[in-house]
This record gives sequence, C-alpha cells and structure tokens, in this order.
Amino acid sequence: MNGKRVLVTGGAGFIGSNLANHLAAENDVVAVDDLHLGTPENLNDDVEFVDASVLDDDLPTDGVDVLFHLAAYSSYTMAEENKREATRVNVEGFVNAVEQAREDGCDTVVYATTSSIYGSRTDPSPEDMPVEARTCYEASKLAREQYGEYFHHHYDMTLAGLRFFSVYQGYGGAEEHKGEYANTVAQFAHQIANGERPELFGDGSQTRDFTHVDDIVRGIELAGEHELQGIYNLGTGESYDFNTMVEMINEELGTDIDPTYVENPLDVYVHDTKADASKMRDATGWEPQISFEEGVGRVCAPYTE
Repeated sequence: MNGKRVLVTGGAGFIGSNLANHLAAENDVVAVDDLHLGTPENLNDDVEFVDASVLDDDLPTDGVDVLFHLAAYSSYTMAEENKREATRVNVEGFVNAVEQAREDGCDTVVYATTSSIYGSRTDPSPEDMPVEARTCYEASKLAREQYGEYFHHHYDMTLAGLRFFSVYQGYGGAEEHKGEYANTVAQFAHQIANGERPELFGDGSQTRDFTHVDDIVRGIELAGEHELQGIYNLGTGESYDFNTMVEMINEELGTDIDPTYVENPLDVYVHDTKADASKMRDATGWEPQISFEEGVGRVCAPYTE
C-alpha cells in the first residue's frame, strides 16, 4: 500500500503502532489512541498522533482512504472486569469510527476481531466453523462482525474482520507497555531473563498458534490493499505448548529456569488454538514468514545483546 491516507485506531498500542509505523513509510498515517494501553513512544516521528477515544464525535476521518480499526479492550480479563466500558469501546466505538469514516467518504475498513470464539481446538479452525460467545470480550468481537455485515450490505462498504491468533513481539518491541496483558511469550521471556520462574496454568500442556506481529501487520495491510470483505484468520497453522515455549526461551537465553505450575484461576479458558489461514492465503497470497523458533530468538535478543 502506498500513497494513501489511513487512520489506525488503537494506533499507539501494540499491534496498532507496529502497523502505523510500517505504513508510514509509504503513506500518510494518523494514529488515534486514548492511551489506555498504548503510548506515543511506540510511534515513529512520521506518524501523526491524535489523543482521542473511538467514542468521540470528531475523529480525524476526513480524507481517509482506509480505516484500520484496532482499538479495543483486548482480553478476556480486561473486558470481564469492565463489562460496560469494554462493550462501549468494542462495539459502540467500532460503529462510531466506521460511521464517521463512511460519512467522510471512506468505504474500506479492516478491523480486529478474535480467534478465541473458536474455543479450544487442536485441529486448524476455519472461518466457517460454528463459533460462540462465552465471555464479554468474545461477545463484543462477534458484535463487531455482525455490524461489519450491516455496513457492507446497507452501504456497500468492504469490511475485513481479521481473527488474530496469539500475536507476540516481546518487550524489545511495543509490548512492554501492555504489562500483564502482553502475550505470554513476552512475559515469560522477560521473567526468565530476570531470573524469575514463570507461572503456567495447569500442567503447561495448553497450546497456542503464536504469530509474530510482523506477519500480522503484513496481513492487515494486504486486507486493506485487496479491499477484502468478510472474516479471515491470521495465524501460522502451527501450535506450541507452553512447556516447549519455556524450553525454547531458556535455550535462547542460556538459562535453566523451571516454571511454576498453578491452578488455572480463569472461569473460561481456551486451552488450544490453531489457525486455518487458507482463506487469507487464497485471497491475498499471505503466508507467515517468521517461524516460532525465529520469533522466540527475536523476543530474547534484547536480553542477550
């Protein structure tokens, strides 16, 4: 994508800032963020930053060619502890941003939904399988998908909803500001590098399709370039259990720190995830380029350099 004016909501957050910085090399990029989990320090100088909420009435949508909507309460715990505000931001904020962009002539939207609605699966999850909302977070993201259909059918807009699978980068990137809400790869690497034992729920056999943020950013950009409509997975199609992840981190850091195993405190917990990203591949040619081995090396590199 080049020569476009784009708006990234949640643009100072983890994924949003990576996207904004990447697109700013060839485009005019505005990043909107209320700094709930983001920080302007994540952004390069060539990104225009606007301190605002997606619930505001005067978002900078004038002249925008593509809206990348990533702003959200972005985890089960975060949303469950703040149901009303999370629902407002995740649902009303989505409708508000899309409607303002539409009124200003933008008809291409790419937005974040979630892969957690697939539940626990060790087989790859395709987009057309049955899904369900078991948490406030999942319900709010499914509502986004429904409103996406509304805007498409009622206004002939194209809206690509991307179901991300366990996105990570590490504290050497833009995840540090998320703290306890950062991906477990980032948290565990930081703890082990500082001589702390990471806590694993249960026996550590749970698996995730860990997908590096650079691959996610490429997928988001391609969805905008191709003006995709509908729902698409972004994940590697490979999964690793937490015990293996800790072993890989130890190997990279040259450490030998065992995890602590604790009882899972969460009422609802997705034990296993794995993406079927063939729909995205067929539509855009997207393929993940960063293996988990390489990704763990990147996460650990700042601690060993």
